[in-house]
Amino acid sequence: MYQVTAINEGVATVIHHPKVNKIKLPTGSIAKEINLIDSFNFQIYPGNPGYGKIRPYKTLVNVLNLKTGRYDFEGRVLQPNEEMENSGVVNAAFTCEGELGYLHDSQQKHREYRGSPTNFLQEILNYHNSQVEDYKYFRLGQVTVTDPNDYVYYYTGAEQTTFDTIKDKLLDRLGGELQIRKVDGIRYLDYLVRIGGLKKNTPIRLSKNLKSITKQVDPTSIITRLTVLGSRIQSEDDAATDASEARVTIDSVNNGLPYLDGYALIDEFGIQGGSITYDDISNPIALKSRGQLHLESQKTLLAQYTLTAVDLSLINKAIDSFEVGNSHPVFNPIMNINEDLRIIGKTIDINGPEGNDLTIGDKFKQLHQYQADAAKAARNIAQIQSQVGAQSQRIGTLSAEVKAVNESVAQINQAIIDSDLPGINQAIIDLNEAIYDLNASIEGIPLYGDATPEVSGLMPALDKAKLNLITANQLIDLDQMKILLEELQEKLHLISVLNPVNLDEMNNRIVALEGGSTDGNT
Repeated sequence: MYQVTAINEGVATVIHHPKVNKIKLPTGSIAKEINLIDSFNFQIYPGNPGYGKIRPYKTLVNVLNLKTGRYDFEGRVLQPNEEMENSGVVNAAFTCEGELGYLHDSQQKHREYRGSPTNFLQEILNYHNSQVEDYKYFRLGQVTVTDPNDYVYYYTGAEQTTFDTIKDKLLDRLGGELQIRKVDGIRYLDYLVRIGGLKKNTPIRLSKNLKSITKQVDPTSIITRLTVLGSRIQSEDDAATDASEARVTIDSVNNGLPYLDGYALIDEFGIQGGSITYDDISNPIALKSRGQLHLESQKTLLAQYTLTAVDLSLINKAIDSFEVGNSHPVFNPIMNINEDLRIIGKTIDINGPEGNDLTIGDKFKQLHQYQADAAKAARNIAQIQSQVGAQSQRIGTLSAEVKAVNESVAQINQAIIDSDLPGINQAIIDLNEAIYDLNASIEGIPLYGDATPEVSGLMPALDKAKLNLITANQLIDLDQMKILLEELQEKLHLISVLNPVNLDEMNNRIVALEGGSTDGNT
């Protein structure tokens, strides 16, 4: 049924074949899941032609389905392990990752991007291809995911790999699913609203092809009382920030209540509050309708099934095989299941492919994924703290420069009063230096993108919401200050160059004003 081949620098070695007794892997399991990198785990015994020839990252592995003629896995060896069994037999075990893992081999760069999601993904892949070997190239395939305005504003950095950048900027923000597709040996990366998506007629039914089934409910995502918020209401206070502006609510069309209750969900789970925001809706009626739709749709997102089903297509007893992304009718009257459910994950045993472990329904986060998300959030907070610290230092430097400018201006005023020409010149020199330092400080302040608590810019939207909690006691228009200082500099320069002070003439005028004479006699 399956042929497994290991490839080292273009040399292919078959390490598993169903019809060759001496070329067998004792175990081999393929795992596929939407938006995750495929994996293949296998063991190999001494005596196999591939034993001792498999090396991490360098050895490529593919698993060919001899019945369909398609590769169910293509990738590379990632991690080796050796173990000795109770019988004394030594075997090597390997973990392989699918080709999507190649996107972890390149780092992105700092860039500011404004444009469509399609062109953004093209730029990301182009930069990936410029860094890796030819066999890791990706061409942009079909893209069906769009932004409502077909316009996104992102910053990328060298801290993230290409895969992490795609996940952060596209999958986590716009949704959608990734798919690798091969055409004439060329690898394409498709970014689709939904991969597969075909509704198959082959049922998964108790007493026919369903061996076991487990139902899981994820209570962490349940909202039974939903507060619905719309677009911002412009504040009459010119100094108001986004954080202080109110939003459109549904009170006026919902008996004075800003929330909607899912009564069936409350009966089962109690009151679990939550909110959802629609920045593009300002009409309370439309806002309530959208919120009600979201609340009702939760019933399809709560349950997930893990089941073992016999793939009867392998013995020509069914038309359709089980493919990730497709939907099948599932029947189990004992558990009251009678609905079309989507396959989101699949595990294949290459030595027993007729029994597939399928994950059907919505994709839940596992504990390690929650921990990874928490670690990511902690890193983001640390980054914000670092940025705030750097800004504080720059503001401190700027304050010192402003103080220096004020001192220089005071020196000029005093020099004019004292009619001290050398003092004026030195004061102008000091002022020029202070203005130069001030300009350098102003230019050192980074320019952030148009980030809001809902739309990410230079920083994620969540971080922007946190930063909005920081308030300033006094607002300073640095640009206006710079303009005024430059004007002052020009005027002082004209005073010192075009109209130099004549001390004798100034003395005569002062004496004349006092009613005396220039020879010292009154």
